[in-house]
Parts: sequence; C-alpha cells; structure tokens
Amino acid sequence: MSGRTSDEALRRMLEARSVAVVGASGREGSVGRQTLVELLEGGFGGEVFPVNPRYDELLGLRCYPSLAALGRPVDLVVIAVGNAGLEDALRGAAEAGAASAVIFASAYERPRKGVPPLSARLARIAREHGMAVCGANCMGFVNLERNLRACGFYEPKDLEPGPIAFISHSGSAFSAMLHNGRGLRFNLAVSAGQELVTTAADYLRYALSLDSTRAAALFLETVRDPEGFREALRRAEERDVPVVVLKVGREPLTKELVLAHSGALAGEDGAYEALFEAHGVLRVRSLDEMADTLALLVAGRRAAPGGLASVHDSGGERALLIDTAAEVGVPLARISEETSARMAELLDEGLPPVNPLDFWGTGKDAPAVVTGCVRALLDDPAVGALAFCVDLTTEDHPETGYIGMAEEVYPGTSKPMAMLSNLSSAIDREDVRRLYRAGIPVLEGTRTGLLAFRHLFELRDHRALPPLAPPEPAPAEVRERWRARLSSGEPLGELEGLALLSDFGVPAVPARSASSLEEAAEAARELGFPVVLKTAAPGVLHKSDVGGVRLGIGGEEELAAAYGELSGRLGPRVTVARMAPPGVELHLGIVRDAQFGPLVMVAAGGVLVELLADRKLGLPPLDEPRARRLVDGLRIRPLLDGVRGRPPADVDALVRALVRLSALALDLGDLLDALDANPVICGPEGCVAVDALVIRRA
Repeated sequence: MSGRTSDEALRRMLEARSVAVVGASGREGSVGRQTLVELLEGGFGGEVFPVNPRYDELLGLRCYPSLAALGRPVDLVVIAVGNAGLEDALRGAAEAGAASAVIFASAYERPRKGVPPLSARLARIAREHGMAVCGANCMGFVNLERNLRACGFYEPKDLEPGPIAFISHSGSAFSAMLHNGRGLRFNLAVSAGQELVTTAADYLRYALSLDSTRAAALFLETVRDPEGFREALRRAEERDVPVVVLKVGREPLTKELVLAHSGALAGEDGAYEALFEAHGVLRVRSLDEMADTLALLVAGRRAAPGGLASVHDSGGERALLIDTAAEVGVPLARISEETSARMAELLDEGLPPVNPLDFWGTGKDAPAVVTGCVRALLDDPAVGALAFCVDLTTEDHPETGYIGMAEEVYPGTSKPMAMLSNLSSAIDREDVRRLYRAGIPVLEGTRTGLLAFRHLFELRDHRALPPLAPPEPAPAEVRERWRARLSSGEPLGELEGLALLSDFGVPAVPARSASSLEEAAEAARELGFPVVLKTAAPGVLHKSDVGGVRLGIGGEEELAAAYGELSGRLGPRVTVARMAPPGVELHLGIVRDAQFGPLVMVAAGGVLVELLADRKLGLPPLDEPRARRLVDGLRIRPLLDGVRGRPPADVDALVRALVRLSALALDLGDLLDALDANPVICGPEGCVAVDALVIRRA
C-alpha cells in the first residue's frame, strides 16, 4: 500500500492556484514546453512559474533558476525532467514547501546493490513532507472545473467540464477518453501512473467530494490501498454515484506485463469480482464498453423494473440484437397484450406487434408509427428501458427523421432510452452532437450498447438490495476456543475441521476417528450404516487423489474389507463418517487474498472443482440476499433446480451455510490461509459438509 494522501495535500494538488514547472523549456515538442502551453492555453487563472536556469523568460513568463528562487511555496510542482534529475527535483520541491508534485518520467534506474530503488526514494521524500504525488510514469491530470491542466502532452483545447471523473493507470486510456469525440465530458481526469504516494482511492475520494460528479470511471491495473478504495466505494454508494471499472490483469501474461509496466501486482481476479459485486461496481471489458456505459449513466435515468424493449427498421438487425442480448445476458421485456394491441393499430399489416419490434413495412407515416409504438412500449410496466436501434449514418432521411422522432418521445418518459447504432464507424458525428444536446445518449455498437444496458439493470438490482444485515456472530466461548486452537501451532485434522464448521453453524456430517478395525466398526455402529470410510494418513490432503475414500458401506463385512484395503496401502488411521444423502456436490470455503483478506467461496464441488473452475467469491460479511446472488452466479446453478427427474436442492439451506461461513471468516479469517469444505452435498432437505481441510495462517 502506498499510504493515504491527506485531503489537504490532495486538494492543493487537484485545485492548485500556483504551479511551478521544473524543466520548463522553449523547445518545440518537449514535455517542458507543452506543460506550459497546456496551463496557459487551457485558461488556468492561477500563477504559473517556469523553472529552468537556462532561460530568463518562457512564453511571456519570467523563468526562475530554481524553486528556491521563487521565495515562496507553491501548491503544485510539475516535474518535467528525466529520471536522472527526479530525486533532486522532488527534494527541492519538498524543501521549498510545495504541497504536491506531478512526475512524468518513469522513475526507473538500473538496480544498485544496497541502494533502494529510485521509486522508493521518491516515495519516502514525499511522505516525509506530506506531499501528494501524481505519478511517476504518468501523463498528469486535468481539472476542467478549475481550468487546470497539469499535463505535458497535447489534449483537446475544446474540453468542457462535465459530470464524469476518470482515473486511469494507463496514460493512453487517459488520453483516449479525453479525445472520445462522442460527447463524454469530465470534471476530473487523472493519469495516475505508478502511484508512488497518491492512489486511485485518493483520487476517487476527491472526485466524490465534488457535487458535479455523477459517475466515476477507472482503468485499473491494481488497487494499492484496498481499505481506502473500499471506503471510497462505500461513499459512492451513499451518494448514488455509479462506478465503472475496467480492471486489467486477468491472464497470467497480463499480470507479468502489468508488474513490469508499473510495478503493480494485478491481484487475484476473483477477489476483484467479489469487491465489485459487494459495492455495485460495474465492470467493463473495453474502453468502448466503458464509453457506452458512461453515456447511458450520465443521462441520469435509472432503469425501471422489467427488461429491455427495442425498436428497429431492419428485421436482420433485430435478429442481431436478439442473439447478442442472449449472449451478454440482457433480459428482453415480455410486453402485455394491451401494448401489442396498441402497436398493431399502427403497424403495417403483416408486421407482428412484438418486442423487439421491427416497425419498417412500407415506411408510410413512419413518424406517427414509430413514435406511437415507442410510446406504447415505454408505457408498458414490463419495460425497464428502451433501445432505439437505427444506424445513424450521414443521411437521416426526411421521410424517416429518426432523430426528430427520438427528440419528440424522450421528454415524455422517465425511463432510460438511447439511440443504438450497430456500426460505430458509420455514425454521423453531427447526429451524435445533436442527440447529446437533447440529452439522449448514443450507444456505438450492438454488443457494447447492450452491455451498457445490462450494466444499467445490474445497477438497478444492486440498489434494490436491502441494507446489509451482518450475520449473528458465534458465541464468544466458541470464538475464543477456536482462536486459541488456531493459534496453537498444531495442524487441524479433518474431524476438527468438521467440528469447526459445525460450531459456526455450517452443517457437517457426524464422524469419528479410528486406528483399528475394531474402532472403525464401533464408530460405524454408533453412527449407523451406511457409512463412509476415509484415510486419515498424515500428509494426505486430497483423499480421492490417492484412492483413499470408500462410499456407501452398508454393513460390518463391507467395512472390514474396505478397512483392510485402505489400511494396507495408506496406514491404519481412518475417519468413519455417516453417509450423507444424495444431492448436488458443491465446494464451500474461505480463501485468503493478499489485498482484500479472507473471502467466502462457493463453487462446483467434488471432482468437478478443477474441471469446471466454476466459482464465486464474496467479501464477508454476507447476508442471505447477497449469498443468494453468489449461488445464482454459478454456471451449475440449474443443477440445483433438479434435472432428469432429480428433486430440487435446498438452495435456502445452502445460502444459510454461506452466511454462517462468512461469520466464521469474520471471526477467524485473520488466522486462516484457507478452509475447504469439499464436497458439501446439497440435497432436497438441507446441505451438509462431508469433508473439511483447514490450513492455518503461518
């Protein structure tokens, strides 16, 4: 973690009224010159001080030989020098009383034995002086509400302030979003770079302090301040500000390159999914998807209950939308008979009055037909949002006038409505500008546009969740007893693992240990046949991998044969457990993430664990609604409803087990590296853990 930047230092950086540029230059194309140009031509109303001993004057401003020569501290020092001069420049800024700095250079030098890396030395200087630092290896930032462009690279001169805050670990993504050409406007955009001191959590915290922020977007390689980031996400929820994140680093190669690029550990992707799910963060997979999602969000309308309605002037493109909606998980509205009847009165004969709607027949009376059908769909309670799907090419024919139709209908509804063009490269930019002036978002591509609608529905569903109701903790005696046991230094066996689960309210099969056939037979009689016999040989973590499990033993003769075979191969120590009823095998557990701590897991269980890699992680605590969302997110979820004549599983019992497991994670997670309950068998009348592996934290 890079440490928390104070609100005062952050404010003085992002709202600077005095800026010094160390390394200011008169050379065309240099970062030192472009920084001055951006400040002066961007309309900055504060003081600008070029600093370079080689010049007396630059761009009409007096140039100073050093920061000390200013004779006063400044809010922000933009350091436009190479790596060799960074340490002296930042130390000079700190000693001159500067509150903050921007560092463009990479802060890289060849490793030297016994010498801390340059990045660590820079971070130490900044922390010792309480400075905020943007970078290193960044493109700076723009605060368009303050006309402050602390940026050494060309950015559009016609940028207008808007409702989006954008924070990026990618400098190119920072620049691309500022050049978006589609009407997205920002109050703040930050190229955060390596985050030597100041992190995305700090920038997001600041953005959420601005009344103008209606959406926040982040391009993330990592989260260096997990708790600060969670605090910011909680604040976003409180303010009802949607947060959109493009998180890279899912693949092993990406993680390696992220580390090389910015020194960032990309982290376990499942943990990020859990974080985003917990706080209603909308995760996107491309910049185009981010742009479409932001366009829909900043229009300010939240999805109503129901699914998506869409209208088309093409049967083929309607089919494209239907297929794509199914692929990306967008629910299509099931409209009422009344709505169908209203549309049937308007449509040409032979056009079915259905959703999605192809309205183009002869084209006769198109404005009346289209606006009437759109209004009918928007009036339907089953419609949560509407996509007006036409290709916004350079000709908006007078006989159709789709843009005019949209402008006529849009003010008459409170539901989200957007124009969706299937081919982004064919869109007429003037049409886009006209629609944005009318407040109507434009989505540029079938897939990304539908994903934007999906995110709108996801946001609606997250906001509809009841406030989190943390689970009841286990009794104090139980917590303290298990904390002492886990702290003892001794490993836990399977029986203790099952007892731990049971003590925290996760159902577990009754089981006994045995070291001889006589003990095994006595345990089986006590538990009642049928039983399961499992090796308890030391060092065997996965019993099925070594053929160490025998199921459905119905009597003492079978038990003797099974015990003889197992003990002959794996030793005399065994576990005898009551045979669980049949059901769906799942894998429940607790895993530790290096950034976010203990996480609760539910996954496909038994032998399917590695084969399917179907799992969901949740940040504790969980309550029943949130635990149910994890279960519903599994690919094997349909199995729980019963297939091929099998009865449905008791999903409610599974949900309760996850909630209790989250209580265990809260109470003991700091002492655990992992807890595996695999399988947990979910049958028609409950679920039960039949095996447990506990790995203490070293």
